[in-house]
Amino acid sequence: MTQIGLIAIGRNEGQRLRQCLLSALEKVDCIVYVDSGSTDGSVEMARSLGVEVIELDLSIPFTAARARNAGFQHLRQTHPQIEFVQFVDGDCEVVEGWLEKAQQELLAQPDVGVVCGRRRERFPESTVYNQLCDIEWNTPVGEAEACGGDSMMRVEAFEQVGGFNDSIIAGEEPELCVRLRQQGWKILRLDAEMTLHDAQMTRWNQWWKRMLRAGHAYAEGAWLHGQSPQRHWVKESKSIWLWGLFIPLLALVLAFPTHELSLLLLLGYPYLTYRIYRYYTQQRNYSNRDSALYSLSCVLGKFPQLQGQMQFHFNRLLGRRRTLVEYKTE
Repeated sequence: MTQIGLIAIGRNEGQRLRQCLLSALEKVDCIVYVDSGSTDGSVEMARSLGVEVIELDLSIPFTAARARNAGFQHLRQTHPQIEFVQFVDGDCEVVEGWLEKAQQELLAQPDVGVVCGRRRERFPESTVYNQLCDIEWNTPVGEAEACGGDSMMRVEAFEQVGGFNDSIIAGEEPELCVRLRQQGWKILRLDAEMTLHDAQMTRWNQWWKRMLRAGHAYAEGAWLHGQSPQRHWVKESKSIWLWGLFIPLLALVLAFPTHELSLLLLLGYPYLTYRIYRYYTQQRNYSNRDSALYSLSCVLGKFPQLQGQMQFHFNRLLGRRRTLVEYKTE
């Protein structure tokens, strides 16, 4: 019988982690929790539930990729018979029925290396930031280019590409999926509920940090795989530089010689907002409110994303390793 392992990662997730682990207990053959320096008793709580725990070495910079790889290595050493592994973030609860559904799809389609489903926000109406996350999680159903932090992967596929890139601080799942697709594996987004996520985003600066992290991920992804046939995140990075820097810079620099006519370039921002809004209302069938909220976030997000891009390239040129960008309060 095919066996499933589950790897949860987290740091100071508290009750959210407890819900995460309880949602998978007795539904998989093994659960491994990888802790990245928690100080809230997460390690002790996980062990009290009978979960196998790995505490990462504090002297080495934390990344989600490193944590997942450590969990996978432990899982393979202690349970070599595992064929599928469900990765989940410690702030997510696995929805009833998902594990069975994901397993069935992987068994039915041997060329599929990864399956993911619908991640939802637990409290989407509590803040506009949570609502934005819930909209972002709703990716199209069918064959996809990438998955998120919650997904079930075929052990064979994961090992073939060497797992996650430990050094990546964000966007490690899409980067892994680039390498999987290069080896002929498919990524599938199922029309099924998968996990409940608790973003706990209540402040503007949390949204800014999250967008900054996304910009950093786009920059690093393009740097690593921009020359590949997939052109990974090249388009996204160019868009960030165009809207985050070049258009406003041109508008201001040319304002005097053009008698302020160059400021008309700034009209591109409401036009871009409208284009995104129209796409989400007409092609994705979102409500007018959700489409307006998300399109505004996409356009305003170019500026913190630019900061993330600049930080990546600045650190790269100096040979410095970027540390995690965390937006949650502990």
